[in-house]
Amino acid sequence: MNKETLKKNLREIPDFPKPGILFYDVTTLFKNPECLQGMINELYEIYKDKGITKVVGIESRGFILGGALAARLGAGFVMARKPGKLPAETIEETYDKEYGTDTIQIHKDAIGKDDVVLLHDDLLATGGTMAATYRLVERCGAKQAFVNFVIELKGLDGRKAFPENVEVTTLLQL
Repeated sequence: MNKETLKKNLREIPDFPKPGILFYDVTTLFKNPECLQGMINELYEIYKDKGITKVVGIESRGFILGGALAARLGAGFVMARKPGKLPAETIEETYDKEYGTDTIQIHKDAIGKDDVVLLHDDLLATGGTMAATYRLVERCGAKQAFVNFVIELKGLDGRKAFPENVEVTTLLQL
């Protein structure tokens, strides 16, 4: 996938959700068939030989490529969601945000000790949500876990949220 094509199709929205924030809207990448297929193809090439058995997508934009990639890899798909959204027994992890805390959950039986897991979301900023989800996957006893994002905001050092031995990949760094 041509990174310039991704950049060209990425919508930037200044002062959203509040003044001083530049929001990167990935929905424009999903609506463009060339970008969507290119991202799926590139992610497949990165992970096709890693033995992935489950892909965890983080609510909600992580569901889009996460689900498509799971299907392409022949893996199962697991949703990481905010509290109250999953119907069966869950495990949860609470994490700090800039202004308070938040919680993420997965089904208790979603991941087992033989699973090799790919965690996916759209954007790596500070890494809090993904790091909490990674801790959930660890608590489930997964054999190995990989972390992936479409976009990484380099200036926010989000990779520091993960142990050094965790492979973190992104398609585009801004």
